[in-house]
Amino acid sequence: MKGRFGTGVATALAALLMTTAAQAADVKATMIIYLDPSVQFFNPVVKGAQDAAAQFGVDLDVQYANNDPLRQNDLIEAATAAGVDGIAVSISSSDAFDKSICDAVEAGIVVIGFNNDDLEGAKGNCRQAYVGMNEFASGYELGNRMIEQFGLKEGDVVFNPREIPEASFAVARGGGIEKAMSEKGIKVETVRAGLDLAEAQNIMAQFLIANKDVKAVFGTGSVTSTVGAGAIADAGVQVPFGGFDLAVEIADAVSSGTMFATMDQQPYLQGFYPIAQIAMAKKYGLTPTDVDTGQGAFLDKERIGTVTPLIGTYR
Repeated sequence: MKGRFGTGVATALAALLMTTAAQAADVKATMIIYLDPSVQFFNPVVKGAQDAAAQFGVDLDVQYANNDPLRQNDLIEAATAAGVDGIAVSISSSDAFDKSICDAVEAGIVVIGFNNDDLEGAKGNCRQAYVGMNEFASGYELGNRMIEQFGLKEGDVVFNPREIPEASFAVARGGGIEKAMSEKGIKVETVRAGLDLAEAQNIMAQFLIANKDVKAVFGTGSVTSTVGAGAIADAGVQVPFGGFDLAVEIADAVSSGTMFATMDQQPYLQGFYPIAQIAMAKKYGLTPTDVDTGQGAFLDKERIGTVTPLIGTYR
């Protein structure tokens, strides 16, 4: 697997930006987001991609797969057939996109995964680099922080609802949480929550009503983390709650204390770096490299205020 860099790559790219004026669009790239435009989490991703495209002279086409693997493969194949210079793609499944991504790479196209990666990383997929958080490590960190903060112990039960349980982000983040819990003899219960906010909140609340022994709740993605505090209130219980990603509702919950903390993956960088690296690979022959956007991801009540004004744009 290629080396994973964080602040070093960020510093180098920032320095390059300071000396690089916006250029004519002589590189073509397609960005493929696995969900649909209504998912606000990806707004900073798109902004980052568009900012990089303007800086590095990239003709950028942003496409959405609407959580349909067949459509996503069609989008990858269409970009390959069109002869784009690079594809940035959310690898939301460890198996579904292997062939189409390998075909693109074999055609000479730079393919960079972002936001979601194959669970085996570079060993499981032909993509040349991945830009995103280490999701398993982040789940493990959140789990351990909540064990320590709230005295979770052997025999306890925690609840970890997952929007799309089979998606790579849910498997990785949930797996990290499960590892932390299993080391302390704590049982993890999970359900499919889906992507609809109201439906997810109802599913979570009904589970909590029916399972009064739950000692903590873990959101897995932006949906379950956005509605988690509301679900706990609807169920009439008082349990600690932690999760992932940023939204106004999540920041408000952390600020008010109804949510312990959230793990931020800096989505702006997940859009900016893939497009910048595609341009640098095409123009200068520079090799794409992994970037861990989850460094310093833990945001609790003490830290959340510094990022709240930037939600939806740079955070």
